[in-house]
Amino acid sequence: MSILCGCCPLLECVYCLGCARWAYKRCLYTAGHDSKDWGLATPHEFEPVPRFCRYILSVYEDDIRNPLWEPPDGYGINPDWLLLKKTYEDTQGRAPAYILYLDHDHRDVVVAIRGLNLAKESDYAVLLDNKLGERKFDGGYVHNGLLKAAGWVLDEECEVLRDLVVRYPSYSLTFAGHSLGSGVATMLALLVVRHPDKLGDIERKRVRCFAIAPARCMSLNLAVRYADVINSVVLQDDFLPRTATPLEDIFKSLFCLPCLLCIRCMKDTCVPEQKMLKDPRRLYAPGRMYHIVERKPCRLGRFPPVVKTAVPVDGRFEHIVLSCNATSDHAIIWIEREAQRALNLMLEKEKRMEIPEKQRMERQESLAREHNLEYKAALRRAVTLDVPHADSISSEYGTFNKEAETEEEEETESIASMVGESASSSSVRPSYKRRRNRGVSWDELIESLFERDESGNLTFEKSDLRR
Repeated sequence: MSILCGCCPLLECVYCLGCARWAYKRCLYTAGHDSKDWGLATPHEFEPVPRFCRYILSVYEDDIRNPLWEPPDGYGINPDWLLLKKTYEDTQGRAPAYILYLDHDHRDVVVAIRGLNLAKESDYAVLLDNKLGERKFDGGYVHNGLLKAAGWVLDEECEVLRDLVVRYPSYSLTFAGHSLGSGVATMLALLVVRHPDKLGDIERKRVRCFAIAPARCMSLNLAVRYADVINSVVLQDDFLPRTATPLEDIFKSLFCLPCLLCIRCMKDTCVPEQKMLKDPRRLYAPGRMYHIVERKPCRLGRFPPVVKTAVPVDGRFEHIVLSCNATSDHAIIWIEREAQRALNLMLEKEKRMEIPEKQRMERQESLAREHNLEYKAALRRAVTLDVPHADSISSEYGTFNKEAETEEEEETESIASMVGESASSSSVRPSYKRRRNRGVSWDELIESLFERDESGNLTFEKSDLRR
């Protein structure tokens, strides 16, 4: 009896500590923590986002020639280029409503898919059609209902898309969607990239996907491996990229009844992230992430929006942010408005800098190289963290066993960037090319730039003096 009396206070203390940790994680965690270490997006890479948001908004219109909810600047759609529009009656509940638009101005074939319709039971059925680890795909796991909806759309429009891809070989093929539609668009991109023969052997680099307010629909190894194709856009505190896709889990995350769900919330909060990463069935938001940040903790009002981007592996929107904007930040109208504001600010800043056209083109080329290096670094990071199935697929875009020469070249470039020289400079010695997976120490940097004379003093290398 005395043992029980002594254990009860101890259990109460542990329970209170767990509740306090849960309260800290849930109430004090802000959206800014998710992207605090990410780099800033450029106007060139972020330019399509507001445009695709408007394309998605146009799906809600019954007649695009006589719009009822048109944004102030319009949808930017030429009605004569709208090839088809499928409603819920056309899809018979197998997929959300969508449009197929041939954008000649931007040389793009666009499939835009609307978000969740709260009045349609079929959309709930798509969300709920999933069990943990039910559907395997390309060495990982995906959401079963979303993949089935994407497969239906691809079967319906396969001939039309194949004809457009072949007829316009210089045009890209873009899938864009919001909320539920973002998951369907993501699965469409996966299917097309995985089975290019369905659309006339389309090249991977011609396929793009923009998931606006994305659902968590694929395992981590797929989310990283397809980051060169899929782009996800998250506005500040949006709840959907931070919670599981099934609808019941969404409501549990938003409305945690203390008496019934406290134990589960504490369990989710106290589970180490390393354990989450090693669960091969856990689903994540897909691809490269673009996080629009416009509010700061403990400050009132909105600030000029800033867009940060990265291909994160660990810390990929794992924590719910409890704020009054968690649901409003999910609305496509707000996302379009804030994305356009952010793009205008980036363009204005670029204009003030008066970058010449040649330098702008060079910057775009260097940005593509930086994205490629960041993508490869994310792949290697996934292996370092022992993400399941991260190195099981040997293909051009899914392998992690690169040749040693490739790693040496990338390491050389990273060292050379520190000293302001090109990767082929002779001042970077070959011995440092073999030093991988760690930073360059100050002593190593000194040794690479200086040489010692007969008296033992450090002097610049002759190759440096000649420059």
